[in-house]
This record gives sequence, structure tokens and C-alpha cells, in this order.
Amino acid sequence: MIKKLSFLLLIAVVGVLSATAQIINPVTWDSSVKMTGDKSGEVIFSATIDAGWHIYGLTTPEGSGIQPTEVIWDKLEGVELVGELTPSRPAHEEMDVVMNMKLGWWEKDITLVQKFDVTGDSYKISGNVKFMVCSANTCQPPTKEPFEFTSGTSSAESGKASAGEVNASPAVAVSGSELWAPVDFSSVEVKENEASIDGLSSWLIFLGGFVGGLLALLTPCVWPMIPLTVSFFLKKSGSRRKSITNAILYGLSIIVIYLILGLAVTMIFGASALNALSTNAVFNIIFFLMLVVFAISFFGAFDIKLPDSWANKMDSKAEKTTGLLSIFFMAFTLTLVSFSCTGPIIGTLLVEAANLGNYTGPAVGMFGFALALAIPFTMFAIFPSWLKEVPKSGGWMNTVKVTLGFIELALSLKFLSVADLAYGWHILDREVFVSLWVVIFALLGLYLLGKIRFAHDDENEGIGVFRFFLALVSLSFSVYLLPGLWGAPLKSVSAFVPPLYTQDFNLYDEGMAHYDDFDEGMKAAQAQGKPAFIDFSGYGCVNCRKMETAVLNNTKVKDMLEKDFVFITLMVDDKRPLPEPIYVNENGRQVKLETYGDRWSYLQRHKFNANSQPYYAVLNENGELASGPYFYDEDVEKFIEFLNAGNK
Repeated sequence: MIKKLSFLLLIAVVGVLSATAQIINPVTWDSSVKMTGDKSGEVIFSATIDAGWHIYGLTTPEGSGIQPTEVIWDKLEGVELVGELTPSRPAHEEMDVVMNMKLGWWEKDITLVQKFDVTGDSYKISGNVKFMVCSANTCQPPTKEPFEFTSGTSSAESGKASAGEVNASPAVAVSGSELWAPVDFSSVEVKENEASIDGLSSWLIFLGGFVGGLLALLTPCVWPMIPLTVSFFLKKSGSRRKSITNAILYGLSIIVIYLILGLAVTMIFGASALNALSTNAVFNIIFFLMLVVFAISFFGAFDIKLPDSWANKMDSKAEKTTGLLSIFFMAFTLTLVSFSCTGPIIGTLLVEAANLGNYTGPAVGMFGFALALAIPFTMFAIFPSWLKEVPKSGGWMNTVKVTLGFIELALSLKFLSVADLAYGWHILDREVFVSLWVVIFALLGLYLLGKIRFAHDDENEGIGVFRFFLALVSLSFSVYLLPGLWGAPLKSVSAFVPPLYTQDFNLYDEGMAHYDDFDEGMKAAQAQGKPAFIDFSGYGCVNCRKMETAVLNNTKVKDMLEKDFVFITLMVDDKRPLPEPIYVNENGRQVKLETYGDRWSYLQRHKFNANSQPYYAVLNENGELASGPYFYDEDVEKFIEFLNAGNK
């Protein structure tokens, strides 16, 4: 059991330290039609899978969150399907220890065949193969592979990925010039200034989880459990050495329980937590509502609880078992009993981790949370005399809960803002967002000063020095936000508030003029004889906001960009639909671009072989790389060197 615990901890550490910004396409599809008779035929889907990867079978357990391989038929004109989709061999089945269920998958290659009968003089078949590809360490988002066939298409004529001619909707050229041609990185000196954005976000998620765990300790559901647990170990163990061993195992059990939760979320939802998820209106509104509900819970309106029977069952098992299993069930009981306080913190952490687009984020965050939660239980059991020095349970713990409620409420607006920006609703522009934050943190300050009270607050509780200073910080922060109503940059919170261009009334600098279309911007660069500064950004990109505030708005940088460059900003998560879909061939498959964000994301992948944001490059008038790429790095002097290199 100890080995298993160590292995799970190792997975978490590796998840924190590992990250990649490369584009990986481990599956290649070749779709074709084969006529087996005058009025009968087969649609054949052949997948070639890279070593170490697999795609799942035609069915997966209900509620697993694993995307099975399936064919979605959009159009079946003049044909009728016969029978079911048939694989060339059964899927390999194996028990997944993380998901605790049997899953089937294919490795190396697989061919799927769907028979059909022709019912008319001509036919048209189109749709998508939807699949999910995973390795032992990671998964990619569920992906759609489009196909389309019309009468006269044969297996010899159909090409890889495009699967025949696309007659109904002719492919629209992405660009009529050579400006979209892939850049030659060997033509410039590429400086490795990228400090692994994914790795950085993993550390931030870990730290966020650790802080969340420390806050959870101070809640009424967890803090009173510490002396009870320590007392239990001291009485049951019989000796100091055994009590120390049991305390360590108890702490490890807490870590394993929460780590398993994080790994489960990673397996089920992590693959969807990319750009599409982080800016999807439905998901962000759901996240917004979740955090509002969590805030209301912390305000004392209700408790988010798991069924009492679950905790009673775990407690009963802990009493009936002995040794390591008993300790593990004790830790599980703590997890269930404290859920009304830890649940909202865990929920917020998981939402933030998923929204950052980091696949290992939920597991890393849970590791940090559990580590912070486990350390005090373990240390107080080893050194019980320390308990005399810690504050006793009291009304201050409810103050912690309510304070967390205000913070949850403020964070919830970030998710509503992301959806609002991506879809251009303009319901939460910058001054509205800042106004709400001013009110929220002003109310928090008044609450900490005792001017506002909730139902569960202690009427006789005084205002201590620490609480007074927290109120001072909250009220000061509210005052700091006030100039933002008139366009002040608010650099310290630039990653959270909407960008300045959403400000309706701005007494400050209006910002730099820029193009939001690559071709138009490049034409302007050619006409003005200036290099083009390309900024691949996103509405949901936190690091993009930080770079804009700390670097792009720097006086010297801003002056250079305005005078010496044509500024082109391309939002890869822009959800505005294109006038008509664009079809492109990418890595041997046909890809349908439906939004402006799809178009700019494809440009970044095709021209620069990258898909992380922020991503900066300087191009000459022919679309060739003059300097870069430059990634997230708030060193202004480095950024100026990067610009100078592109303006020679």
C-alpha cells in the first residue's frame, strides 16, 4: 500500500514538473468509399495511431466521461445505412485503475466499416468521426475528423483526410497570398526565452491548491477535527513511535484521496479544458453560477453537504478494520464530514485549473490542497504539545467562511467576463466589472469591521488587530479599483478585469490602434514600409492580459510599436462566425474553420507551428520571420531587444 501511495505522489510531482507546448497529432485518418455492388457499398475509416497512444472503442461505460470512437452522420442523401459500424478487430479491454472500470481501446491501427445501400440516382454522405486519443500520461480533447463523399467517389480517388471531393461546399481559400506560408525559423536567431507556460501554470495551480488547503484548515468543519484526531491517535496507538507512524499514514491517506479525485477529474474533464472550454459560453456560465452558489453557501444560506450515510459508513468501516485500512477510512471520513467547507474551495480550485487549460491541473491542484491539509494533522499528532499554542475554535472560523464567500463572488465574475468577451455580448464591460468589484470588496471591508453581520456570526465577537488590518486591506483595494472606472490600467489585477478597449468612458490613454485581421494588417505593413508585429492572444488568456499591462503598455515599448510597427492582434478564441466556413488540409486531414478564432488559431499552427498564447513575432513585408518568437516573459528589456531585432 505504501508503494501505491508513493507512486501516486510521484505522478503528482511529475505532473507539476512536466509540460509541453508542442502540437501533437498522434492519429491520422484515411476515409474512403468502396462500392461492393451496383447499389451497395462501404464507407471505410482507417486510423493510424502513433506508438504509445490509443483511441477508445465504440462504447465506453456510461458516466465515465471517456469519448468512444463513433461516426456522426450529418447527411445521408440517397443512401441507407445497413447494420452497425464494424471494427476490423475487437478493442483490447483492460481494467483502468484510476477510473476503476474496464475500458476498451485500439493501438497502432484500426479500420471501421459501415455498409450502405444506394436508394437514389446519386448520393451524398458526410459527417465526422469523433474520437479521443490518449497515452499513458495524457489525453487530447475529443476530436472530430470530417469526411464527405458524393456519387462517383471511389476508394482510389478519395484522399487522406479529405475523404473525397467536397462538392456541396467548395473549399474557400484561407488566403490568396504567400503571406500564410510557414516561416523559416532558421533564418533568424531564436532565443529561448519561454519559461514553459504550462509548467508555470502548473506551479501556480499547485500554490493555489496549497493556499486553498490552508484556508480550508481554518473553517469550522476542519479546525475542530485536529485535536480530536490527534487525541485519537495518542490513545489508540499506545506508543509515541506508533502514533507518529499512524499520523504520517493518515496524512498520506488524505493526500491520496484528494489526488485520486484530481486524477479522476483530469481523466474525465481534463481533455476538454483547452481553448474551446476556457472560452465556451456554456461552460463559463456554469462555472460562474457554481461559484455564486459556493459564495451563497459560505454566507450561511445553506450547506453543500454529502449524504450523512456516506460519512457514517466510512466511520463504521474505520472502527471495524485495523491497521492501514482503518487509518485510510478515517481520512476518508474527514474528507466527507468536512465537505460542506472544503467543497466550495475544491470546486473553485478545479474550475480554475480546468479554465487554465492545463491538462494535469486538477491533479496538481488537489495535490497542493491535500498537502496543506495533511501537514497540520500529521505535525500536531507528532508534536501534540503544539496544540496548546494554536487558537481555539470559535466565531472567527465563521468569519473565515464569509470572507471566502466574498472572494468566491468576486472570482465568479471572471468566468462571466470571459464568455462575454468571446461572444461580444457587452453585458460585463470593464467599468461594470470594476464597479462590482469595488462594491464586493467594500462590503467585505465593512463586514470585517463588524458593520455587516450574517446569521451565523457571533454577536459578541470583537474586532481583533488581524481582522482590522484585513478590513483595511480590503477597503484600500476597493479604493484602488475606483480609478479603473475612468480607464486607469489597474496593473495588479489586469489578469482578471476585462481589457481596456471594453471601457466605454476612458479619461486615460485610449491604447494603441491595431488590426484584428492578418491580411489587412500585412497590406498596411507593405503600404507603410514597416514590419508587422503579430500578437496571438485570447480573451481567456490570463498571461496575455499580464503581458499587455506589464510590457505592451510600457511607455518605451508602446512608443516603438506605434512608430515602427504595424500592430496586428489575433484572438484565437474569437467566437464570431466567419461569413462562410473555410476548409483546410492540416496534417493529412481536412479541418473546417467556422469562426474567426478558428482561422487565427489555424494561422498560428500552420505558419508558426505553435498553439500557445501569448505568442509574439515580427514579420517583414513578405511575411517572413524577422524576429521571434517571443513568449510570456515580463522582462521589458528582453522584449525591446526582440523588437529591435525585427526592425533592422
